[in-house]
Amino acid sequence: MSDRSTTASVHTIEQTHTSGVYPKRDLAIVRGEGAYLWDDRGRRYIDCVGGQGAANLGHSHPAIAEAIARQARTLISCPEIFYNDVRARYLAELTAVAPGELNRAFLSNSGAEAIEAALKFARISTGRREIVAAMRGFHGRTMGALSATWNKKYRGPFLPLVPDFIHIPYNNIEALTRAVSDATAAVLLEPVQGEGGVRPADPAFLQAARELCDERGALLILDEIQTGFGRTGRLFALEHYGVNPDILVLAKSIAGGAPMGATLLGPRVGELPRMVHGSTFGGNPLAAAAARAALQVMQEERLPERAERLGRQVMERLRAMDAPLIREVRGLGLMIGIELKIKVGPVLRALQERGVLALPAGATVLRLLPPLVIEQEDMEQVVDAIEEVLAAMRQ
Repeated sequence: MSDRSTTASVHTIEQTHTSGVYPKRDLAIVRGEGAYLWDDRGRRYIDCVGGQGAANLGHSHPAIAEAIARQARTLISCPEIFYNDVRARYLAELTAVAPGELNRAFLSNSGAEAIEAALKFARISTGRREIVAAMRGFHGRTMGALSATWNKKYRGPFLPLVPDFIHIPYNNIEALTRAVSDATAAVLLEPVQGEGGVRPADPAFLQAARELCDERGALLILDEIQTGFGRTGRLFALEHYGVNPDILVLAKSIAGGAPMGATLLGPRVGELPRMVHGSTFGGNPLAAAAARAALQVMQEERLPERAERLGRQVMERLRAMDAPLIREVRGLGLMIGIELKIKVGPVLRALQERGVLALPAGATVLRLLPPLVIEQEDMEQVVDAIEEVLAAMRQ
């Protein structure tokens, strides 16, 4: 069978049998290594999608592959009604690197699940109902997480959602002050809004959120699903701001690409009632083994520092570029948003033709989330491709 017929077969089979909810790019990815992906015709791409933030360690990292293979031969499933050695070690290692006093964790399978846990724990711990979140924020697509998410294109088809969610403009301290009251269970914020256009928080805004929560008896939840584990140049983005939350939500790159989420809890979250929440697969030994390996690699290879250095270089070059179609360059570390004066869709397609895969963050923002192991020369090729594409679109 020819490469072309193989591609057609892959596309046809998947399109026939998948749910249909995902818009598909005309590309079948079959292999990955480091910051590279290959399609079923053997063409190589530089990956700046990064598993939508799940591939901070790159693809097929040997340490992750070995940890998964070794654990798969030992024990895959073990629900939390039993103790488990691998899970116990990971919980200790994760909370040891967590900021502040986040010394407990609920383990799950995804970011949306970790958000759901955070919302439930905040409500039951405070006895309050209201959640204050931000406009342009994105926290997931399950019903609770979707209620915290602002964009009407995600929310609209599922109204009415969970009640008592309030949305305020991001980085607006005055609006935040008005919204937080003695009915507020929690304030839920991203240190950098990802889906909302790669918008870092103003330090004063996060500081105000911390102070208001302390003053009015609410909990502060920080959503680091996309920003956690080195992406922004620190292990956690909150380290840029000196603000410690009561609940920290993690997922995506927590386990080197294996499905996992975590909801970390500080002392202001009281003792939780037995069976108030649960997850059959949460904290399974296979994911825990991958997560242990991922954390070790992150630290040994100093990937947060690498992300800070490379990200600074890339953003400096983008800002210096003679590209009138660029409105603004934003980001932290290797979480980079390029706001354009044109729609981003054609830019993404043109970059793919040049061997670069990237993401949108809204209608006009080009988002780069490369693996933190990416080589400097590959990032330079990415910037070259962006410059070429935007120059061609000016003509």
